Amino acid sequence: MPVIAMWAHPRALSTAFLRMMIARGDVTVVHEPLVTLVDEGHVELPTADGGTVTVTDAAEVVAHLKELGRDRTVFVKDTLEYRYRHLFADPEAIADVTHTFIVRDPARTISSHYAIKPTVTCPEIGYEHQWELFDLVSRTARRPPVVMRAEDLLRHPGQTVAAWCEAVGLPFLPEALNWAPGERAEWQRTRKWHLDVERTSGFSPVEKSFETTVANNDTLRSYHDHHQPFYQRLIRHAISIGEDS
Repeated sequence: MPVIAMWAHPRALSTAFLRMMIARGDVTVVHEPLVTLVDEGHVELPTADGGTVTVTDAAEVVAHLKELGRDRTVFVKDTLEYRYRHLFADPEAIADVTHTFIVRDPARTISSHYAIKPTVTCPEIGYEHQWELFDLVSRTARRPPVVMRAEDLLRHPGQTVAAWCEAVGLPFLPEALNWAPGERAEWQRTRKWHLDVERTSGFSPVEKSFETTVANNDTLRSYHDHHQPFYQRLIRHAISIGEDS
């Protein structure tokens, strides 16, 4: 069974995608183990028998996920506000992973990120780290990486998820496109980042405006100017969905 990774910059709609993967019911879902490890110094991971194990090292995280994948397909989602050095130091360890990336227009995500974390730094926006990892796995992984645009997921959820499933070798389960809203234990540690998805029951745009944006704040504009080229490189590889992709 494979390990399928989704690598996201923060505020990319990745938790909604993870919520859909939970709704499938046929994969083991792991929420942000590497960012949790960096933030907390340890992370609790599920075991094949339904329990948990505490892991304190990035190499152990990767090894444990691959071991889980022996019994059942594993879907792991992580965010790239950090550059996880272990992945670059030992790319062979993740060469058998199916790597996917979700990207969203930086203008919106930077404003959204700032609204939750006003101390956000430029590297934490994440697109540069995304591109570096995409470039690494493009050269070293057994299968080519898959890129998905968050905008496509919102406009054409069925088509986009079906195309993603085909690319990673999973059956498309249209019934998983809808789920029960509410809080989940998987993201309790970082709940303030996931309040939007808690209120949803499927992929749908959330009408939201931000007081501070890349249009009226020089610092956020500088973040946007730095990360925009990496975003443009990534979307050149995106799955094509609909006429407006």
